[in-house]
Amino acid sequence: MSAPKKIAQRSLLITSAALLTVSGLAPSAFAAPKPSGSPTAAPPARMSQVGGARLGVPGTQVNLATGVPVLPKGLSARSWIVTDAESGDVLASHNAHWRLPPASTLKMLFADTVLPRFPKDTRHQVVPADLAGIGAGSSMVGIKENETYTVHDLWLGVFLRSGNDAVHVLSAMNGGVAQTVKDMQAHADALQAGDTHVVSPDGYDAPQQYSSAYDLTLFARSGLQKKDFREYCSTVRAKFPGATTSKGKGKPTRETFEIQNTNRLLSGDTDTSVYPGIAGVKNGNTTNAGATFTGVAERGGKVLLVTVMNPEKHEHDEVYKETAQLFDWGFKAAGKVKPVGVLVPPLNATPSAQPSGAPSADVTGAPQGTAGAGSEPVKGAAAESGGSRGAGTALAIATGLLVLLGGAAFLVNRRWPLPDLMRRRQRP
Repeated sequence: MSAPKKIAQRSLLITSAALLTVSGLAPSAFAAPKPSGSPTAAPPARMSQVGGARLGVPGTQVNLATGVPVLPKGLSARSWIVTDAESGDVLASHNAHWRLPPASTLKMLFADTVLPRFPKDTRHQVVPADLAGIGAGSSMVGIKENETYTVHDLWLGVFLRSGNDAVHVLSAMNGGVAQTVKDMQAHADALQAGDTHVVSPDGYDAPQQYSSAYDLTLFARSGLQKKDFREYCSTVRAKFPGATTSKGKGKPTRETFEIQNTNRLLSGDTDTSVYPGIAGVKNGNTTNAGATFTGVAERGGKVLLVTVMNPEKHEHDEVYKETAQLFDWGFKAAGKVKPVGVLVPPLNATPSAQPSGAPSADVTGAPQGTAGAGSEPVKGAAAESGGSRGAGTALAIATGLLVLLGGAAFLVNRRWPLPDLMRRRQRP
């Protein structure tokens, strides 16, 4: 495809976002009605069409053709989606807009909303009220009352251990849980994540709390624009502050303990190898949600996002195994398969350039008359050579994605490589 044509496609999608903003249309205008209770065993016949009409159709959506590999057999997840993180193309999906409990993958939205608000060296002394209301059986990083933590410590607790205690402390710093939930919902709406209804900031099971594979991918894609987000979600292990102790008459000391990322494609497990090129993003598991996961990986200059929600197979690490299969398929299919939809840009995005004679946008946020036009793509950094399953070294990736400068400008051709930490980290 010629460079002028690529630029035109990019600008067309930006224009669609601007048109939606000007017209005052909200994602809910094109989304399916809010469910009245818990999700059913089967996807609803009518789902949101944000990103493309086919994404609202139940079942698997893919354009198989000559040269396109067949999808993996035995996938059992209720919902999944494979997308090009840079162009926004949806390569394949299965019930992409099915509203399901998100578990701790909702922490991606929490981080994307709250992370920019506090410098990482800000210190906070935890008071009992900060830890009030944490759900029974929640995952915890081990925060202690009356101890002082940096914001950097707290975010490591959120991303590595999925600590609901760290989420609640950061929420308290942000004005409380209720305010944080309100902020998260507003941010979800701005991202056109119309399938998402936020009740708790940590993703803990709650009535009427749901999201979708499509929306979780939007959250990951937005969060990956932020350097700190990329660093935290790509960290495999770190030291975390423990309790302050006094030994005899000596000076009080504070020990640290090691925490490890619970994303098994990043840290590995007994029967799950580190996925080549993996660089985050977030996993979750609750009674109602089952296992959920969104991951980003790079290979051969392609950056893919895969979200998998609630595999019906209950084998060990099944959500990671199905994610790895979809990554493998996506990297083989990229450049060969015609997209079935697109990841839409935020509503407050404005075009940086607009060619004359551009076609009008449809109500899903994609330009009419185009197939697979996505959000502003950013050329990825070249992949490192080598890297086999289990190698333990995630490759640096370029996830340029949607760059919102000052909350307004929607820029193109920006590179956002992951930090050198991904190259330096030791084998799990």
